[in-house]
Amino acid sequence: MVMARESGKLTALAIKNAGQGKHFDGGGLYLEVMPTGSRIWRLKYRHAGKESRATLGHFPEVGLTTARADAAKARALLRDGIAPNDAKAAKHEADRRAKGAAFPIVAAEWLADRKPGWADETHRKAAYVVDTYLAPKLRRVSITTLTTRQAVDALAGIPPSLAAKARGYLGQIVTYAMRKGLREDGRVLSLHGALPKVDKGHIPAAVDVADVRKLVRAVAAYPIHVTRAALTIAMLTAQRPGTVARMEWAEVDLEAAEWVIPPGKMKTKHAHLVPLSRQAVDTLRAMLPYSEGRQFVFPALYRQTTPHLHRDALSNALRNMGFQGKHATHGFRGMFRTMARERLGVAADVLEAQLAHAKKDEIQKAYDRTAFVKERESVMQAWADYLDNLREGGNVVPLRKASGESR
Repeated sequence: MVMARESGKLTALAIKNAGQGKHFDGGGLYLEVMPTGSRIWRLKYRHAGKESRATLGHFPEVGLTTARADAAKARALLRDGIAPNDAKAAKHEADRRAKGAAFPIVAAEWLADRKPGWADETHRKAAYVVDTYLAPKLRRVSITTLTTRQAVDALAGIPPSLAAKARGYLGQIVTYAMRKGLREDGRVLSLHGALPKVDKGHIPAAVDVADVRKLVRAVAAYPIHVTRAALTIAMLTAQRPGTVARMEWAEVDLEAAEWVIPPGKMKTKHAHLVPLSRQAVDTLRAMLPYSEGRQFVFPALYRQTTPHLHRDALSNALRNMGFQGKHATHGFRGMFRTMARERLGVAADVLEAQLAHAKKDEIQKAYDRTAFVKERESVMQAWADYLDNLREGGNVVPLRKASGESR
């Protein structure tokens, strides 16, 4: 059956009544009706001496007028020496790369790439900043075309405590994209001066005897047992708040009075042994009715999404006790560093070993991982006794003989 006018062109009626087979419109364009009833527009053409066919879409999604226009474009490509199928494949690849270059996708790949070399807490913080602040603001932006102006706008409104890290992460993500061929080499962001200057100062910490006494008494009287216990451990061990909040029973030996923090939780990437005073052991034993047999020592409070106590619960508790701007959760480390040095006469090297501060010198790194264990056992017990005496209003004798001076 012939379904065309004398001109050889298809009509809407001819297409509607077309039976199985090929129905040509001229210039290589034809409608192929499949046994299933599906109707497909195709273009027959020759390129580099070979006959090929290009699929232009399905009818009625692609109408006759559109099919003719697409066929004309394909023939124009042929005149320029480009095969329509090659052009289509190139477009699909470009579309795929464009989708893969979306900022949230590239940022997630960057986080995965960095994770093996980062401590768990470092990765958690980076993921938090990216997922909470950067990705939502840049969700429609391609890393290929990300501009400095867009990056600056994304940084606006991020809390000052996180904005500097966010700026650094943006720079690293862009560098990663260039390495992966998703962004032109050398096209970096100009973010210097993008953030308002903030007087960082020091992390608020109680370092005056009277202030420390108030803090110790306030913590001891805090009504929520789990939060009180976590604050007490943070105060007695001088470890980072996030590490305390994620403390696991598998890391603790109550009989040996030791807490061994695994490498993945440490910035130094080395396991850290923390001696536990009698008071710290008693505090942990008091947590057994709450979390014995579970992974984490400090269980999550009501409505918390983490499987363990969230570190923000500690900050909120300090604010509720009236210490906002006076003492932060991280301030327990500064309090220990200052008070143990000035009031107990503890050697600086011993304090640094307890705080597990990273050393730039490789020899110092090795030294700090093996030294001062016995000294720190005495120091941490003296520190706990010192805090008890402060709470009770007593005096404290310096510990110079027990801890020794820097070697």
